[in-house]
Amino acid sequence: MTFESFALSSDGPIARLTLNRPDKRNTMTPAFWRELPEAVGALSDEGRTRVLILEAEGPVFTAGMDISVFTNPNALKTDTAALREAFMTAATALQDAFTAFERARFPVIAAMQGPCIGGGVDMICACDLRYATKDAWMRIEETNIAMFADVGTLQRLPKLIPEGIARELAYTGETLSPERAERLGLVNGVFEDETALQQGVMALAGKIAAKAPLAVSGTKRSFLYARDHSVADSLEHAMTLQASLWNPADIMEAFTARSEKRQGEFEALAAVKRLGERRD
Repeated sequence: MTFESFALSSDGPIARLTLNRPDKRNTMTPAFWRELPEAVGALSDEGRTRVLILEAEGPVFTAGMDISVFTNPNALKTDTAALREAFMTAATALQDAFTAFERARFPVIAAMQGPCIGGGVDMICACDLRYATKDAWMRIEETNIAMFADVGTLQRLPKLIPEGIARELAYTGETLSPERAERLGLVNGVFEDETALQQGVMALAGKIAAKAPLAVSGTKRSFLYARDHSVADSLEHAMTLQASLWNPADIMEAFTARSEKRQGEFEALAAVKRLGERRD
């Protein structure tokens, strides 16, 4: 598939979604919000991808929302109740774009080689893991332009770092250094430069891709459910999910591979066939 706002590629079970508008600081155009959930959803449905790496070209990971979104006179009209309702409905679609990372049946790894601003913070908070270079600072920019973040940062960031720190960053609009982000647990690791970042993230992606896809998918589902539910509810959900995904063939292969000191050979996830969808 080809897209206007980013590039999508695959190397076996590892896919890459690359923000490739470095001359525009990889800002998020209207096309981006339409294409992102389409691309991630398609990868998830196909079942072949086991890990997705979110990366970018150029010195800036992303500067967030493209200015064209704010200058469109028709997109932001709120003069009447009816227009405000339409505005809210359209904005909800922006939230859904990043939620596509959570709905994906595979882990998503953000590899930030440079600054991550505004909507970029919303985006990386929806990823499973985050890694950065030493010059990859982050900033909740919305407060600095007289609005508040509404696409996921305020909902997800307090689940990733102490809520008081999240509030501090959101209220002040100040920059978060990669070193502090790592200390807080928002960033899993900080690398010296982009080359080291790419090597480190690829090594990690390879380790994840070597595991049984059903086990990884179930693990992700359990983490997300537990984040939003009580311990008791999450335990019940985990046992129901385990009963659904229990696969003796994968378990025996994992034990056999370990005894033979080799990587396991596991079947890919089954393709999702959605009602009414045409497939060649």
